Amino acid sequence: MSDLRVIVVGAGRVGYHTAAQLADYGHSLVVVERDAQRCEDLHEEHFATVIHGDATRPDVLRQCDPESADVVASLTPNPAENLGICVLAERMNGDLRTVVRIDADVDTEAYEEVVDAVIFPERAGARSTANSVVAPDVRTFEELPGDLELLEIRVADGAPVAGRTMANVAFPEGSLVVSDGAGNAVATAETALTAGQTYLVATEPGVADEVQRLFRG
Repeated sequence: MSDLRVIVVGAGRVGYHTAAQLADYGHSLVVVERDAQRCEDLHEEHFATVIHGDATRPDVLRQCDPESADVVASLTPNPAENLGICVLAERMNGDLRTVVRIDADVDTEAYEEVVDAVIFPERAGARSTANSVVAPDVRTFEELPGDLELLEIRVADGAPVAGRTMANVAFPEGSLVVSDGAGNAVATAETALTAGQTYLVATEPGVADEVQRLFRG
């Protein structure tokens, strides 16, 4: 997964933790927030460029330079506002991946017709939300004991592992491919990693990003 430039709108609990996770992945972050104190707090942490303002205003959103961004994730508590921000950003850059935070009262299907992904944070932790922002072919299972992570990852065309068997891939220490592409058997050294197929992978937190790069390029 190559490094991306991501605009995160909203630095509340969801936006902050998602942005921090994305920064840990190595992505470049611009965070837009209305609250001056939250902006000050983010400035002190130095993991994102911070813009104080209302992203529903085109002049504020343009300060984020959406033309050079890869993703915009609007994660404020207001779903309608989030949708409007993503639509506005996409008008500035038609190639942007758009991600919207919703809540339980929202018609998910209606939103999915307009944006690339919707997030219901009450059902997803920060890592799962971050993966939804930048890695649509990765799903994170959050309800695991301890620090292990369980990822469901689709092999991308041209990824380092594509077309190779498990025995011929140098996976990082602290990772384990659990299932074959069909999900019917435990992976073995002879298991082929086929582009377009999905595999279940267990990782320790420090190697999750490296594993994703192997599967997604």
